[in-house]
Amino acid sequence: MKENINERVLRIAAYLIETGATVRDAAQAFDVSKSTVHSDMVHRLPKLDAAAYKKVKEVLKTNLNERHLRGGEKTKQKYSKMRG
Repeated sequence: MKENINERVLRIAAYLIETGATVRDAAQAFDVSKSTVHSDMVHRLPKLDAAAYKKVKEVLKTNLNERHLRGGEKTKQKYSKMRG
């Protein structure tokens, strides 16, 4: 089973690096929880592939810095639908 976990960690890391997806998007794409994705990327990935960890860390940092923009856009869409 451990091979499956390590394989999942590397596949999620590759997905994040290629797409720049958020943790939530990656969790949905791989059918795991956000906590699992975060744990895999922060705790397991550095032990498996340090170079990939550095790239994923940049993606996560970018997503964190843009989070407020995405949230604001979602709220705008929500209230636009309510108005009709």
